[in-house]
Amino acid sequence: MTTPWICATCGVQHAESAEPPPACPICEDERQYVGHEGQRWLSPDELAAGHGADVREEEADLVGIGLRPPVAIGQRALLVRTPGGNVLWDCLPVITQAMAARIEELGGIRVICCSHPHFYGAFVDFAEAFDATVLLPSQDRRWVMRPSPRVEFFSDETLEPVPGLTLARVGGHFDGAAVLHWPAGAGGRGVLLTGDTVMVVADRRYVSFMWSYPNLIPLPPETVRTVADRVTAFGFDRLYGGWWDRVVPDGARQAVRRSADRYLARLG
Repeated sequence: MTTPWICATCGVQHAESAEPPPACPICEDERQYVGHEGQRWLSPDELAAGHGADVREEEADLVGIGLRPPVAIGQRALLVRTPGGNVLWDCLPVITQAMAARIEELGGIRVICCSHPHFYGAFVDFAEAFDATVLLPSQDRRWVMRPSPRVEFFSDETLEPVPGLTLARVGGHFDGAAVLHWPAGAGGRGVLLTGDTVMVVADRRYVSFMWSYPNLIPLPPETVRTVADRVTAFGFDRLYGGWWDRVVPDGARQAVRRSADRYLARLG
């Protein structure tokens, strides 16, 4: 019997195997870390048995989906509901029966998009549960730990996963790091979903940009300029990061530019 083992530290599922893999390449990369106890693995059944679904309405047609208690790096996903089909932004390490039932009530999932590999989670299980497609940038192909025919790689800088939404590769944290622009969000003022491609910090008037968040390795100035320019090319007033309450509720486009200027000033 094979299992799609889940890394206990980053929460990303790996290809099915009878025994756990020897290591998690995502955690061995300098943008993540191996836990102090060493490499540990969990099965989906084991993880689902100890966790419940945490589903909250963030705003009209935007639903946050997490696990209670949080797992690994503790992110929550976001379900954007549109007339052309729902898009799941970022993913979780496991899908529970209660979570799947609630997502079905909300209209299911047509497409899954992710900000970067740390939030890939169990995207294959989510895609199979809802007959969905996973769209990932070709630049991050090497970080797909559980290959699937449901994954479609794209090379364009932007594309529409469903009508009315734009998936944009902006780089920075990973070469393929992406954001999702939802112009109908925030009452028509526009919303940007960023994971931690653009990180909402403790002072929610600001965001930041890093190569490695846990190891505090910065990005070079030119990369920060590029990320900020690509992000602020969109019109948006609100920005959702990758965790509960990591939200810039208004003035978010200006906050990104102001934050990039502050970052660059500190680098001299």
